[in-house]
Amino acid sequence: MKIAYLDTPSGISGDIFLGCLLDAGWSLERLRAVVEALHLPPGSWRVDAQPVMKGPLRATLAVVEVSEGDAHRHLSDVTAIIRAGDLPPVVQERASAVFTRLAEAEARVHNTTPEQIHFHEVGALDAIVDIVGVCAGLNELGIERLHASPLALGQGWAQTQHGRIPLPAPATLELLAAVGAPTVPAPGAGELVTPTGAALLAELADFSQPRMTLQRIGYGAGRKEFAWPNVARLWIGEGVALGSRRETKTHEEEKKEHPPESAQSLRQAQDTAASSAFHSSLVVIETNIDDMNPELYEPVRERLFAAGALDVWTAAIGMKKGRPGTLLSVLAAAEKEAELARLILRETTTLGVRVYPVHRHIAERAFRTVETVYGPVQVKVKFLDGEWLGVKPEYDDCKRLADAAGVPVRIVYAAAMAAA
Repeated sequence: MKIAYLDTPSGISGDIFLGCLLDAGWSLERLRAVVEALHLPPGSWRVDAQPVMKGPLRATLAVVEVSEGDAHRHLSDVTAIIRAGDLPPVVQERASAVFTRLAEAEARVHNTTPEQIHFHEVGALDAIVDIVGVCAGLNELGIERLHASPLALGQGWAQTQHGRIPLPAPATLELLAAVGAPTVPAPGAGELVTPTGAALLAELADFSQPRMTLQRIGYGAGRKEFAWPNVARLWIGEGVALGSRRETKTHEEEKKEHPPESAQSLRQAQDTAASSAFHSSLVVIETNIDDMNPELYEPVRERLFAAGALDVWTAAIGMKKGRPGTLLSVLAAAEKEAELARLILRETTTLGVRVYPVHRHIAERAFRTVETVYGPVQVKVKFLDGEWLGVKPEYDDCKRLADAAGVPVRIVYAAAMAAA
């Protein structure tokens, strides 16, 4: 399983995270393609990357420039931009979930509701580009699990649309408190962790250092100059299960057991995951409902996914007095239980939910992009114990290209299968 660890000695922001991804091998052309897919107004944005020195360290500075005036957006406005983009569903869901976290944090700070919050700085186009770009970059690099270090929080004051506020920004603190994020004293004063950076890690990362086999490191640079190198580092590699044979073998033993037959075999080995079957502890949250309009389940399903549900499904059931009903079930990480349970209670007619622990075994997967005569298509590759088992093209990519070419989706799908 390909994983990453975000090392943040000088904090994190959206553009620093983007710089890490670009420095680690994600191409600037792909980032620009992702922004193009958002259908932003022509001429309203520019994305670039620059190699810079931060003290003695080389890093990549991601440059996102936008021109749109003084834009104030609600959560619904931002998610509408994301949903209207030609992006893979997983990228849309993760980016929408990040903005939902931001809205909830801002709502707690300003004593209102997420739906009523006016996004100022974090609703501008550059923040949208940062968040969607990070979600797309992680997806295209095939990173299935993100970990992060404790965050350094600096003191001071910042001038915002709401006036002068203390640092760390109140929304940043709310975001980190909601997930119990660990913090450490900053090396100096200043805003080191922005609300955008905090929201990305609160939604996408597990705050722990994993056991891993390192493959490459990406350095992202911040715009500000401090008395120390203003960088974050993204470590990318393969996860190593605790107590696995791979963890206990020496490097020499690995070489004897798996001699490098060719450069191609090395690349193939690097693309497969370390362990045969990954399992994680999860919960199922479910409820029986017999008094809700069936049309309302779809928006509930969308909001559950946006809030971090791993899967959502419904099943027809029979209830007391012969009434037909619906079983609504949600699979999620244990730390998401309270948030998703509250969402179900708020968004449906049910009066209660039940929760029970489960665990699952999953195959390793990797994401690749293949070229077809109709254009590039992202495919999901399935592995088990390092053995390739299958491949599946992304439906949204196939449909978009089919619509553009005026051919059936199955034709593009078949072309992608052949290319894969």
